[in-house]
Amino acid sequence: MKKKCSTELAYVLGLVFVAIGVVLMEKADFGVSMVVAPAYLLYRALSPTWSFVTFGMAEYCLQAVLLLVMILILRRFRLSYLFSFITAVVYGFVLDGFMRLGALLPTAFWWQRVIYYVVGMLFCSAGVSAMFHTYISPEVYELFVKEVSGHFRVDINKFKTGYDCLSCLVGVVMSFLVFGLWRFVGVNWGTILCALINGTIIGRFSAFYEKHWTFYDRFPWRRFFEPASPEDR
Repeated sequence: MKKKCSTELAYVLGLVFVAIGVVLMEKADFGVSMVVAPAYLLYRALSPTWSFVTFGMAEYCLQAVLLLVMILILRRFRLSYLFSFITAVVYGFVLDGFMRLGALLPTAFWWQRVIYYVVGMLFCSAGVSAMFHTYISPEVYELFVKEVSGHFRVDINKFKTGYDCLSCLVGVVMSFLVFGLWRFVGVNWGTILCALINGTIIGRFSAFYEKHWTFYDRFPWRRFFEPASPEDR
């Protein structure tokens, strides 16, 4: 018999799991995921000069810019777009909290870093999959892919692949510009491996969730996050 899990709880778990995963992958130093690489490079570039700049702050500031670009491309604004930015801000604070805890983790041995990387990737995949099972607006990254691909009627999987590749390229360029040629900071072989297998792992987690849990809405909030009519979709 399946257990019950609220979609609102899935949202919270998704944010927490992704934050834990990102921190562990950052601690491993084999390369963060291609999606967060630009924000991570922004954080690494600015924090030595402005100590108040955090990884989480870089995340939601960059997502604010991405949201504005999306609105300009689509030439429309919906309330759910604002909720996506709120999600980004909440995630940023959660991420900063776990970054403080992650600073306590030892990295003296290579096998410790391998464990952090593997466990971190699993947490990221589990968190993204959990977010797929909630109606609450995701971060701007996912919203951008969904809305822009739909607007131009492009296959979302192909658009996502292109977006990921562009994010990875931006991360590489930022790394070279800030830290010098052929010095890879934040983007490394772990980034490429994550790009290759992350989608498959997310699919496995989704299948596991749907096999063991039934997702339901505990609160009547769905109407605030979804279009009121098919024409508004």
